[in-house]
Order: sequence, then C-alpha cells, then structure tokens
Amino acid sequence: MNKTKILLAILTLALASAVRAALKPTDGALTPVDNKSVVVFKTTPEGDLKMNLYFPKGWKSSDRRVAIILFFGGGCVTGTPAQFTTKAEYFASRGLVAATAEYRIGNTHHTGPEKCIEDAKSAVRWLRVYAGNLGVDPGRVVAGGGSSGGTAAAFAAYNTTYEPEGEDLSVSSSPDALVLYNPALDFPGDPGHFNEEQTKLRALVTAWKVTKGGPPAILFFGTEDDLLAGGRVFARRMMEAGNRVELYTAAGQRHGFSQDGGGAPWHALVVRQTDLFLSSLRLLKGKPTMKLPAGPAALTKERL
Repeated sequence: MNKTKILLAILTLALASAVRAALKPTDGALTPVDNKSVVVFKTTPEGDLKMNLYFPKGWKSSDRRVAIILFFGGGCVTGTPAQFTTKAEYFASRGLVAATAEYRIGNTHHTGPEKCIEDAKSAVRWLRVYAGNLGVDPGRVVAGGGSSGGTAAAFAAYNTTYEPEGEDLSVSSSPDALVLYNPALDFPGDPGHFNEEQTKLRALVTAWKVTKGGPPAILFFGTEDDLLAGGRVFARRMMEAGNRVELYTAAGQRHGFSQDGGGAPWHALVVRQTDLFLSSLRLLKGKPTMKLPAGPAALTKERL
C-alpha cells in the first residue's frame, strides 16, 4: 500500500471516530405549516433522527404547554413514527404539543435495541432543552409508545443503564408521566429454555427499576398478549413504590390491539382512557373529545 492510500485510510478512520451522536440545536423559532413541523433532533453516526411536531391551534412559541412524545413499535428492528400520527393529532387537538420521533432500528441503522432506548432518552431531553422554542413547559413532558416504543418510554423513566453519550445529564430525560401501550417489560417464556440471543434480550427488557417518586403510568394490554405478564409485574412494582399506576386490559385481544386506524373500537377506547388519565394529573383540561364507540367493547381496569 502506498503512502497516499495509507493517509486516506488514516483520515477515513479519524473522521469515522470523530462522528458522535449528539442533540441537534433548533434553528431559532419554528414556523409550523398546517400546525406541523419536522425537525432533526439528533445526529448519529448512522444518520439523522427526525421528530414530527404537532401543534394545537393558537400555538405560540411563548406558550408553556404540556408536551407528549410517542415512540413507535417494531422490536427496535422495524417501524416508523407514522404508527402514532392519529394519536399525536388527537392530543394536539386537545391543546398539547405532540411529537412522534424516530429512533435507530436494526433494519435501517443496523444497531442494537440499546440505541432505541438511548434515542428515546435523547428525544425527551431535546424537548426540555428547546422547550422555550417549542412553547413547552419543560416540567410537564409526557412520554409513551407502543410495544418496543413503550419499552423505550418506560426506560426513559426507570432505567439508568443505557444513557446517551455526550449529552447534558443535568437535563433530565425522565418523563413526567407515562402512557404505555403493550410495552415489552419482560421476555415471555421459560428462561431455562432460552437461547443466547433470547437471554440477552430478556436481560435488556428487564433492566428497568421502579423508584419511589417516579412518574405515574397507565398501561394497556390485550388479555391474549404474551407481554401482559411483564406489564403486571411492572405495575405491581409501581404500587409497591407508592407510585400511581393504572393497568387496563382488552378481553380476547392480542399484541398491538389499539393501533391507529382500521376502524376498530379499541383505538378510540384507549385514547379516551389515556385522555382521562392525563386529565386526572392536570395535564389536560376538559372532557375527552374522543367519543365512545358503539358496541360492547370495553376496557377492564385491573385490580393490582
């Protein structure tokens, strides 16, 4: 190899090592179009991560509104923020600044599930750092999501193992409340029969630790969801710590039963119950505008 090729190789390695994940500053005041904006909130070696912002009518950057950020599911391998567009638009219509965010996933970024957790923490922190530009009260940030996105939101509150490097940790990444739609908080099955990959995954999804005084949470599961058992364990730990928690189930329903769209009653029922929960925390005002769907379907509140 000649000297030129050696120098190029050294330069390439130097540039690669210089790339670090970091929060992306906002470019001054936002100018939403049709009450929406898309911003890059984090740069990573695997590519930029975007956040979709949904603003209520009459929003001003000088407001101090409650924010809610929702993370998509897909096992930290697949998925897009579009999974939560309908829910985000609903909560924006109720006066919140709503957001859906990207995080690194296996199929696109070729990263492991720990990056999902790190990026979710970064997204919550970004909302607080730039709250003054977003019309957001940094002391009233709600986080939630579905499946692995719910896991990432829960870990933003109750995990210290996976932390983004190079961020200002004096700005908390812990949400002020959690809305969790069938999160993975344990790995179903008999650990004695797990292979190496399953053992590692279980170690990751159970790396949460409920702490006294942590954010309140509401959880939703179908009764036929294998992840329900882990959700019950989490809810009991919350009760034992003296933290507020509510867990609702949908009879006969499987994983992901409350996803947006499809005309099924469960989406509306779950959104309405989430609304009531946030209102009870004084994070929303007034009655839910999501109407109860016709038919016998109903959520059951579990006794913990």
